Amino acid sequence: MMEETAHRDENVGLVAGNGRFPVVFSRAARKKGLSVFAAAHVGEAPRSLAGMVRGACWIHVGELRKIVDFFHAHGVTRAVMAGGITKARLFTDFRPDDLALDVLSRLDCTADDAVLRGFAQALAENGIEVLAPTSLVPELLAPAGCWTRRAPDAREEKDLALGFTLARRIGALDVGQCVVVCRGTVVAVEAVEGTDATVRRAGKLNAAGSVVVKVVKPIQDTRFDLPAIGPRTIRSMTRARASVLGVEAGRTVVFDRETMISLADEAGIAIVGLSDPPAVQEKSATTRNLQS
Repeated sequence: MMEETAHRDENVGLVAGNGRFPVVFSRAARKKGLSVFAAAHVGEAPRSLAGMVRGACWIHVGELRKIVDFFHAHGVTRAVMAGGITKARLFTDFRPDDLALDVLSRLDCTADDAVLRGFAQALAENGIEVLAPTSLVPELLAPAGCWTRRAPDAREEKDLALGFTLARRIGALDVGQCVVVCRGTVVAVEAVEGTDATVRRAGKLNAAGSVVVKVVKPIQDTRFDLPAIGPRTIRSMTRARASVLGVEAGRTVVFDRETMISLADEAGIAIVGLSDPPAVQEKSATTRNLQS
């Protein structure tokens, strides 16, 4: 694990996309004394990222050679990828260089994970090992057990178990990471729109008391695109009148956990870190510490 071997002042590379993960990762890495050098995607990574890292280079999607040269210039031999890239940008601002074109020419398909694995392999061939971001900041991973004051009732536990099974199945088909279940019926399935949009769609069906379950795709390379939740997830669930959020323990990234739990308690929403098979009865030690 990177956390076991990383040392203060080590130069760590970050390939940054959109969302909060690049900022959260950079903040956590800086607290541990690591120097982060970010190759940040124009129009995707937040501009504030530049002020949180040791150095930043702004790139367009496909400028893989520029990433390699930037990392080499700063002595980076290990890097992570954090944040996504809007699919539309692949059609409006895709600028593949010679290295990126070589990667794409070797792929059998252009599914997200296949492309990311290809890019990671190209970085490795150029002396830069790509690791999972959570190997450096494992404190961001979801703990097992119930996090909130309210635990799921018997009906909700059944929906959690069903949702966990179904989410794994759609993930194996590379469809999405999230399903919404209400009283044994699937209300919504995530595709490309993301979890919050999926929850909002379920809310339009007036499925009060629904259970939202989010897991890692069985086929997923966990160096990329781990499921992520945060306060915005709870706000979306509150508007949709959903009652429980279940996420895969140890394999889901959690942003602002304390705020998230507070919002859930105010709304009467239960949050559970699910194991395999799902186990929801006990509160985790991490959560007890947060609530003490």
